[in-house]
Amino acid sequence: MKWKLTCLPIALFLSSISFAADINLPAPDEKSSVKNYSKVIGWPAGKMPVAPQGFKVSKFANNLQSPRWIYALPNGDVLIAEAKTEEKNPIKKVGAMVSGASKSGNKGDAGNRITLFRDANGDGTYELRESFLTDLKQPFGMLLLRDSFYVANSDSLWRYPYKTGETKITGQGEKILDLPADGRHWTKNIIANADGSKIYVAIGSASDHAEDGIEKEKVRARIIEINPDGSGFRVYASGLRNPVGMGWSGGKLWTAVNERDELGNDLVPDYLTEVKENGFYGWPYSYWGDHMDPRLKGAGADQAKNAIIPNVSLGAHTASLGLAFYDKNLFPVKYHNGAFIGQHGSWNRAVLSGYKVVFVPFKNGKPSGEPEDFLVGFVSNLKKSEVYGRPVGVTVLNDGSILVADDVSNTVWKVTHTNEKITKR
Repeated sequence: MKWKLTCLPIALFLSSISFAADINLPAPDEKSSVKNYSKVIGWPAGKMPVAPQGFKVSKFANNLQSPRWIYALPNGDVLIAEAKTEEKNPIKKVGAMVSGASKSGNKGDAGNRITLFRDANGDGTYELRESFLTDLKQPFGMLLLRDSFYVANSDSLWRYPYKTGETKITGQGEKILDLPADGRHWTKNIIANADGSKIYVAIGSASDHAEDGIEKEKVRARIIEINPDGSGFRVYASGLRNPVGMGWSGGKLWTAVNERDELGNDLVPDYLTEVKENGFYGWPYSYWGDHMDPRLKGAGADQAKNAIIPNVSLGAHTASLGLAFYDKNLFPVKYHNGAFIGQHGSWNRAVLSGYKVVFVPFKNGKPSGEPEDFLVGFVSNLKKSEVYGRPVGVTVLNDGSILVADDVSNTVWKVTHTNEKITKR
């Protein structure tokens, strides 16, 4: 296999993110790898992210403790999982959320809870803020399935009894599945299929490229499938370094994947991809199909031959984590059924990448265009690598607006649309 070399300047590379499978990739270059941690300075008074013309951005909630993930209940209540990387976790040494956390007030209490917000009169502003579930262990993924509420902690999946309209879970929870917790990626996300007969759990790798041994990556870097009671465990897809956001489009499961680092400024692209049943996506042996990781010294070459090429490149080191398909009609038609992706931002690139929410248009359940910027303004000073915040989870609300979790500024942003004539054409 020959490398497809590119001499694109950095600015052009960032604007040429491709949704085609045949993209240009530079040769890997470990020597050019840099550590460029962003400095989070927090949002000045009156400052907020910027959306396209016709959209309105407002502050939905603040004074949270590392809001990472958001879940909208059918009755309109909004649940926000608050948790952050713990000190013992190795990811601390390679993430901008560490140096930036103390500068943005995100310190002390790790959260480890789920907070409920209720807008009873539908005016767009919540009247009730309540601790929905507490004493959790780095909660992330949430799921309501019939009369059961599921929470994916970093080390286990729990199920609780739930009654519509309750503002606090008081029933006894049941652990239905143990999950691997050690290593770099602690977040665990969950989603159910259309009829609620299966639950899918996204589990990231314990390392960057299995540098501590492949034996430590058992049940890692994959999406698993289980029954609602925790039985029926099987691997649905593997070779996904850090799959986080998941969603359904065209009856197919899709995920946003945070790829490996330290192979150069423009490797390896994060991506959005359809998750094929029993599919293998290369990690740790290869990336973007059969491009071999030189650090593995040829290991896994046979597996790499069958590695699936992802659908959409989202740029190298962007930390593309959030994913929400727009299934409402408040936004203009171009956004209908497309994917919003939260990019937490780089630490391993000379010029910061990510730190925004991008949009990928879809048609007939498939990507139909290049990713485009949607919510920007998180970067304060590119030359100084200063940022106001870092977007992560993205969720579509029942009223058609979207929420974006900004975990280092302890804020959740709301984006709505202001031109009804455009949205109803």
